[in-house]
Amino acid sequence: MSLTSTAPTARQDIARTISDRLHPRTWIVIICLAVGWHVDRWSGVAWSIVGVVFAAVIPILFIDHGVKKGRWGDRNVGAKRARLLVMAVILSSVLACFTLLATLHAPRALIALVASMLATLAALALITLAWKISVHQAVSAGAVIMLAQTYGPWALCGYALVAVVGWSRIELRDHTPGQVVVGTILGSAVAAAVFAALR
Repeated sequence: MSLTSTAPTARQDIARTISDRLHPRTWIVIICLAVGWHVDRWSGVAWSIVGVVFAAVIPILFIDHGVKKGRWGDRNVGAKRARLLVMAVILSSVLACFTLLATLHAPRALIALVASMLATLAALALITLAWKISVHQAVSAGAVIMLAQTYGPWALCGYALVAVVGWSRIELRDHTPGQVVVGTILGSAVAAAVFAALR
C-alpha cells in the first residue's frame, strides 16, 4: 500500500529534476558553446558567450525576478499572459544579441544560431496566443538538430534526451502529449531550416 501511494510522488520528483536540469537555458548554453567551439575553438567560445548572456542569462534573471516578486509560480511560467510577457522579453533580448553579433561581424554560424532562436521564439509566441505549446521541447529539439548539422548525424542521439524531457513535461502535467509532440516538431523544423539557410 505504501509503495502505491509513494510511487507517483517519486515519479514526479524525478520528472521535476529532469525538467529543471534540462531547462531551455541548459540547451541554449550547450548549443552556443558547441557551435562556438566548432567555429573557431576558444575564439568562437568567446563569441558564443554573448549568445549565452542574451539568450540564457538575461531571460533566466528576468524569470527568477518574476518568481521572487510573485508574478508567476516558477521558472516554467504556466499562465498565458505571464508566459507571453516572458516570451516578449526573451525575444527582445535575443534580437539585441542578433543585432550586436551582426554589427560586430561575429562568425556566421553563431549569427545563424541566434537567428534560429529568434525564429523559433517568434513561432512559439504566435502559437502561445491560442495554445500552450511546449517551449522545453522546441528548444531542446532545435538544439539537437543544430548540433547534428554542426557535428554530424551522431548528435541525433540527443533526441533520446529530448524524449526524456517530453516525458517529464507530461508527467508534471505542464503539457499534454500533443503539445510535447508539436513542440518537438516545430523546434526541429524551424531550427533546421533557418540554421541551414544562414550558416
